[in-house]
Amino acid sequence: MIRLEKRPAPSRAWGVAAPLLAVTLTMAAGAGLFALLGTDPLAAIRTIFWDPLFNEQFASYSRPQLLVKAGPLILIAIGLSLGFRAGVWNIGAEGQYIMGAVAGAGVALAFYPLEAWFIFPLMVIAGGLGGWAWAMIPAILKTRFRTNEILVSLLLVYVAEQVLASMSLGLMRNPEGGGFPGSRNLQQYPAAANPELIAGTGMHWGVVTALIAVIATYVLLHRHMLGFQIRLAGQSPRAARFAGVDPNRLVVICLGTSGALAGLAGLFEVAGPAGQVSIDFNVGYGFTAIIVAFLGRLHPVGILLAGLLMALTYIGGELAQFMLGLPAAAIQAFQGMLLFFLLGVDVLSNFRIRLGRREVA
Repeated sequence: MIRLEKRPAPSRAWGVAAPLLAVTLTMAAGAGLFALLGTDPLAAIRTIFWDPLFNEQFASYSRPQLLVKAGPLILIAIGLSLGFRAGVWNIGAEGQYIMGAVAGAGVALAFYPLEAWFIFPLMVIAGGLGGWAWAMIPAILKTRFRTNEILVSLLLVYVAEQVLASMSLGLMRNPEGGGFPGSRNLQQYPAAANPELIAGTGMHWGVVTALIAVIATYVLLHRHMLGFQIRLAGQSPRAARFAGVDPNRLVVICLGTSGALAGLAGLFEVAGPAGQVSIDFNVGYGFTAIIVAFLGRLHPVGILLAGLLMALTYIGGELAQFMLGLPAAAIQAFQGMLLFFLLGVDVLSNFRIRLGRREVA
């Protein structure tokens, strides 16, 4: 008989090994999925994980894209990790990402065609405030009326998508676009553009901000009283209350911070790689960042590595669709397997597997 026995304390060894084992199981299960779809599983795994980095036929394009894709994932996941550590569950980062992009692009379009140095900094401020304001809705409802922040933040994603569609078809639509939905291309507006800082690397201000967020969050969690309160609230809410931690304050801080970082990710994306506000602007970064946060063990450095890995699956997945004809749904399922196996394997951090019958005292 197989049973699970509670560990006296979480296993550090399994805490480190769980993400590695989850990635291995994901690759094995993904290979089975690709085989069922009639594709050589080894070729599919090689195309996703190896070719974007080391196949010279594709690497010149794929390597810069690694930072382009990883930047928003890391930035959003860092914000989410603070809340998750404190037991504050923001599932609506996708909506905050959208609203940050809409707010930042709105500032740029309001000044068009003025060329001035202050436009991009104003866009950055507006993008952060847009995401922060959208996150404050579940924060206020949680602290004032005890609503569930999971449901409220998630449902607000669909509201944000409708706002995005409305802006693309109405107020922000390009008057010179021949009636097609979508705003002006901000990449063609130098004062509002977010170009590569070093040509051919994919490094733009969004990537720089993500790296700064990783460092700042590490310092916050390990060298600041607020970081101690966040960790304490997540590990033992009752002990946190006895220690004088205000749970409502933590809700507002964690949701506000994650919303602001998601909004910044949206702003840097709309001013850079995406270039415009459009109906299909959001590509699921806010939801994928949840996987990144847990795959990185809610640790800033782990999130940095997990963001790069997830970005690689994005790039490799697109390459596999093009080269091997794999459907996009198969790639999305492959990415989802990461979280599925991580949550499954993570049980072993808190429980031991025992064989035989339970002893009766």
